[in-house]
Amino acid sequence: MRRWMLIVFAVLLMAGVAAADEGMWLFNVPPTAKVKAAYGFDLTKAWLDHTQLSSVRFNNGGSGSFVSADGLTFTNHHVGAACIQQLSTGGKDYMKTGYSAKSRAEEAKCPDLELNVLQSIEDVTPKVNAALKPGMSVADQGQAQRAAMSAIEQQCTTATKLRCDVVTLYSGAMYHLYRYKKYTDVRLVFAPEFEAAFFGGDPDNFEYPRYDLDICFFRVYENDRPAHLDNFFKWSTTGVKEGDLIFVSGNPGSTGRLNTMSQLEFLRDVQYPQVLKSLARRDALLKKFSAGSAENARTAQELMFGIENSLKAFKGYQSGLLDKNVMAKKAADEAGMRQAIASDPKKKSQFGDPWPEISKAMDVQKQIYYPLTYLERRGGFRGDLAGFARVLVRVAQEKTKPNGERLREYRDSALPSLEQDLFSAAPIYPSLEKVLLTDSLAEMSENMPGNPLVKRVLNGQTPAQLAANLISGTKLQDIAVRKQLYEGGQAAIQASTDPLIVLMRQIDPDARVVRKQFDDQVDAVVRQDGGTIAKIRFATAGTSTYPDATFTLRLSYGAIRGFTENGEGTVPAGTKLPYFTTIGGAYEHASQHGNKPPYDLAPSWVTAKSKINLNTPLNVTETADIIGGNSGSPVINRAGEVVGIIFDGNIQSLPWNFVYDDAIGRSIQVDSRGILEALRGIYNVSSLANELATGTLSQNSRSAGDTLAKAK
Repeated sequence: MRRWMLIVFAVLLMAGVAAADEGMWLFNVPPTAKVKAAYGFDLTKAWLDHTQLSSVRFNNGGSGSFVSADGLTFTNHHVGAACIQQLSTGGKDYMKTGYSAKSRAEEAKCPDLELNVLQSIEDVTPKVNAALKPGMSVADQGQAQRAAMSAIEQQCTTATKLRCDVVTLYSGAMYHLYRYKKYTDVRLVFAPEFEAAFFGGDPDNFEYPRYDLDICFFRVYENDRPAHLDNFFKWSTTGVKEGDLIFVSGNPGSTGRLNTMSQLEFLRDVQYPQVLKSLARRDALLKKFSAGSAENARTAQELMFGIENSLKAFKGYQSGLLDKNVMAKKAADEAGMRQAIASDPKKKSQFGDPWPEISKAMDVQKQIYYPLTYLERRGGFRGDLAGFARVLVRVAQEKTKPNGERLREYRDSALPSLEQDLFSAAPIYPSLEKVLLTDSLAEMSENMPGNPLVKRVLNGQTPAQLAANLISGTKLQDIAVRKQLYEGGQAAIQASTDPLIVLMRQIDPDARVVRKQFDDQVDAVVRQDGGTIAKIRFATAGTSTYPDATFTLRLSYGAIRGFTENGEGTVPAGTKLPYFTTIGGAYEHASQHGNKPPYDLAPSWVTAKSKINLNTPLNVTETADIIGGNSGSPVINRAGEVVGIIFDGNIQSLPWNFVYDDAIGRSIQVDSRGILEALRGIYNVSSLANELATGTLSQNSRSAGDTLAKAK
């Protein structure tokens, strides 16, 4: 073995020395040998296929699973919260009271929820790279690859009628085509009260012990009837015990474990500090808004939950980058790899030195960070109404271009999902829209002082004055108006006098300029040079490793295991924490905090205390590798039965964004036994519990529903 290969192999071996349970694995490259070696379990093709087809992706950023043959779908309350709140109209507040459909007729349709079920994966790397020609600039290469991806997706969608997405893996070393069956008729079946789902509130978020019933159930429909499913997870009534092997099948959003040092430093020094500052600002804004009235509190609740969750998560991510030991290890790994390539002339000629190019790209991203954030990514124009305006202005222009030349989010294969969001009947709250837009305009002004476009946008007005005029003058809350503008194309957009459309027309040229800078000088460079670094890894370690998360279906595995607190959490360092908490522990936790918010149990729990088994496990910890996006992922055992659902990780798991360590880091699930006990003993929804136990609707429910469908 040549010296360069010995060095690189040693570097990769050191970088790969990780706890046995590390990995968010591709379903087409599963960790078969690792699981067999660690746990003696065979990941068969039949097991993997069934797991893949029983798993669900929620288009709003979460995961889920099918749990009956009649379309019953299971996820977290916080994944389903947008629909729950959208359905809370006419004086109803299902976030507060919970929701339980007593019959199929009461299963309420979500306005804009889309569920995706992965059908197949195909490696299309050669097809994407066939678009590259000798002598192309990096920017032209990036555009050619994006055009090829759009063409592949459109051909796939036309041929299969499925949702087709080309996914970039290993920064750009591989491209896989993911084909999804799409469900857009999704109806709410059951949700507990917010108090039960998020018991302990923000203080307990990312902490352990936990006592949350963070669940909700939907049903997918086809042709106005529950979808019949051949693949779904059976429900375990026996749960888990310490040391048990479990699997998590979900859609982790993004990780940066393969990032270069310059990318990590950009996140640490530029992006994360600004994101944290902005999130803290919005959290304070929404708390003040919510204090104004009960209705304000209701309308802002789901958004504030998301912001507070993100705020705590980003603090955890940043903690990993501020850890000198973590960064020193990352730096040593990178230096070793670079030295290995530099010391071998042949490999230096083959691979070059891609790291400085990525560093230059990060310098560009630093320079354009504010206009990219506030103009292109709409950080200066927050709210649903401003979002509609941006989409309408952009899509009108993009649809005049050939499919391959469009911005990726407006390619033909993406338009059906875009239209579902654009024409959603979800309620819009003008008072909240005005507050969000006012503050985002102010934040943009503060961070981009003297910017000519920002000055033109404000035109002598304060952010509050401009926002008030925009929200009071727009008609975009009307679905018919949005459809008219969408169908009218560029002529309708150019003729529109709607103030939000006028505003988005005004900023669009500058936003497009900075978008092109990002696409050509950042994304294309990372795609090319990050892909080269991945190929260096492949040359020595092969391709049987997992790529960073991409909000696509992945398989993680681990063991049920408690941990000893190190002092980062809310309990004293040295405390040995068991792998499970109980329903009874929730009552004790509430009492210890004086039964005051956010530790006040929902009335249904207070009433049912004497009727339930307080020793039933409620929340459980394990070592499975997760990150944001895994919320709602089913936790399954060797038999492929649901033993729980991922809803959180402890505070020590947040640095997993960049490096996995299961010494203390844990993912947290709601236990299948606790769910059944709550459904039967607290909420009295025996029909739902029976459907989970049997895997099918009762004959009475099915017959009644079919009669209703015929009547319609």
